[in-house]
Amino acid sequence: MTFEILHTSKISKARVGKIITSHGVIETPNFVAVGTNGTIKALDSQMVTNMGLQLLFCNTYHLLLQPGVAVVEKAGGLHGFMKRSLPIITDSGGFQVFSLAFGSVAEELKSAGKKKSEGMVLKIDEEGVLFRSYRDGSKIFLTPESSVEAQKKLGADIIIPLDELPPYHASLENLRDSFARTHRWEERSFRAHQKEPKGQQIWGVIHGGVEKDLRKKSCEILTALAFDGYAVGGSVGKSKEEMVQMLSFTLPHLPKEKPRHLLGIGDLVSVQKIVPLGIDTFDSSYPTKAARHGLLLTKMGSLKILKKENESSLQPIDPTCHCWTCQHYHRSYLHHLFKAKELVAFTLATIHNLHYMVELMQEMRQKILWDQI
Repeated sequence: MTFEILHTSKISKARVGKIITSHGVIETPNFVAVGTNGTIKALDSQMVTNMGLQLLFCNTYHLLLQPGVAVVEKAGGLHGFMKRSLPIITDSGGFQVFSLAFGSVAEELKSAGKKKSEGMVLKIDEEGVLFRSYRDGSKIFLTPESSVEAQKKLGADIIIPLDELPPYHASLENLRDSFARTHRWEERSFRAHQKEPKGQQIWGVIHGGVEKDLRKKSCEILTALAFDGYAVGGSVGKSKEEMVQMLSFTLPHLPKEKPRHLLGIGDLVSVQKIVPLGIDTFDSSYPTKAARHGLLLTKMGSLKILKKENESSLQPIDPTCHCWTCQHYHRSYLHHLFKAKELVAFTLATIHNLHYMVELMQEMRQKILWDQI
């Protein structure tokens, strides 16, 4: 498995490259869709493959609970289980330390770091994290080693070490404690991976919140280990300006010859800001979640399909789009499907939004090659 940089822009730090895995090539920069439970909601693997989505993010924690990694392993890993031929990345499950306790990133920022529920994250200590299953209430103990073992059985091309995401509003003392423990966990994860690589890559996760000294220290600690790539995680700030400042400071401390991933960010405004900084891949549920809410992405701006003006419109979502949905259906029909709460509305809208992201990234790669980004 290798990463090759093909071109670096003359006007920014954006670069075009390719990550080579045993299940295919990931052209960079690229958008990574989120298929939490081994699927993108409303689509099957063949649809996703046909639209050219080169990398898919699946969630270890959710798959650990249902159907269980033993079931997936027996089916040939995630590729065999979900019938996907292209590359897959899995997270460690550590994000649940944050989301189960504090809710989504947006919810955490609104509530200033206050816990949303008690009893879901039972214990965080040196060994790992004790969760309570949201499915049946059973207790699950996740360690750096068991997370890596689970991801080995899932068979992802790229795996992530166990880490903790403290809230943006964590005190500096708590942030430092979490920081130290997370890096010990990441080294343990790396050592566990080294014992049986199985042709998988492991990407270290840079932490430190918005504290520059911690971000720099994180880079120093993790680049001392031979991780195959690096993901920027933790809180990236409460505004896009703060995110750009943090990334602008952090990325120069990472090796240029390794891929750089940004965890959990992928709205359209952020994409235009992060690619020129040198981010190679980024994952987000934004395009698929927006589709299920009837918010469709177009070159003319976002389109709310349930608006009255679309009720009788015989135009496609975007006249310039060549996705299946735009080639076969018009706004009026989609408006009707969403209003009637027909499930196929989610499928057609998601096809369009993902196609939009695939084409957007193709265009951005070309513009970088032309030194226009």
